[in-house]
Formats: sequence, structure tokens, C-alpha cells
Amino acid sequence: MAPPHQDSIAPRLVDIANHREPACGATRVIAIDGPSGSGKTSLANRVGEFAGAPVLHLEDLYQGWHGLESAPPSVATILKSIAVGDIGRAASWDWEAAQLGPDVAIGPCPLLIVEGVGAGARLIAPFINLLVWVDGDVEHRRTRALARDGDTYAPWWETWAAQEREHFAREQTHERAEVRLELA
Repeated sequence: MAPPHQDSIAPRLVDIANHREPACGATRVIAIDGPSGSGKTSLANRVGEFAGAPVLHLEDLYQGWHGLESAPPSVATILKSIAVGDIGRAASWDWEAAQLGPDVAIGPCPLLIVEGVGAGARLIAPFINLLVWVDGDVEHRRTRALARDGDTYAPWWETWAAQEREHFAREQTHERAEVRLELA
């Protein structure tokens, strides 16, 4: 079976979320999670473009190559503020300088897309209207990720993959996802 085309899946995901009461104050949240290189970012950008919704990329929040687990608490902090009608803020990560950067700031909105490894963490789950899991063949994912990030990511692939395996085993994100896609 051919993987679903992102142009056809985006309206379906938005429709599902829009038929639910907001879980984050007045904001509905679609979380798109899955391993590196699976197509999460492309799908999130397509959904955001289709819906006119902002996309919160967890790659802006991970605190370095060993920092997968730093992102879910930052996302939870942002969403807690949005839930009470305030602007949510968390420090970004400056990948070139390997240090904290300026704040990421997002205010309440009708729909917010949160994407990246850890977007479906249990800590964030109370704010999520729809959890989407995106996956694909590991070699295809690796090829995609290295084509996207090149030599910067290559030496870190195994380090990051080990964090993903541990995170997903603990969080059981795949099992909890309502929608499961293979795009890569």
C-alpha cells in the first residue's frame, strides 16, 4: 500500500482536531511524533500551511545532541501558559553556539501543531487533541535525515537513535497515537 500523500492527510488531521473541544485552553493541539527522518516536519509544515496554524518544532528546544528529554518539559511549559490565555515561552537552543538561545514564544491560537521526537510525551498529553505517529523504514529515515542535515547529523545519528528508542519505549507513543502513518 502506498503511503498517504501529505496533501490528502493534512485536511483529515485538521478535521479530526477541529471536531474536538480544545485541550489547551481555547487552542487545539495536533502533536506529530515519531523517529528522526520519518517525515514529521514535512507533515507538520503541510498541516500548518493548510490550516494557517503555527508549528512548534521541538528541534528548536532540544538542548543539544544529548537533549531529547529537555524538549517535553519546555513544550509543557509553553502549553500551560497558552492554556490560561498567556503567551508560552521557553528557551530555544542555538545549535551552532551549543548554548541556550532566545525564547520561543507562542500565544493562544485556534490550532497549534507541535512536532518532533517527544511531541507526544505523556507530560504533554493533557494538552493534545490529536496524537499522530509517523514512521518509516530505518534506512530510508536515515537517508532522509542525513540528506536534510548532512555532516552535522551523521556523527550523532546513533546517539540520537538510542535516545529515541529509550524515550519511545518508556512513553509508548506509538501505542497511544490515534493516527499512525508511514510517510518515509
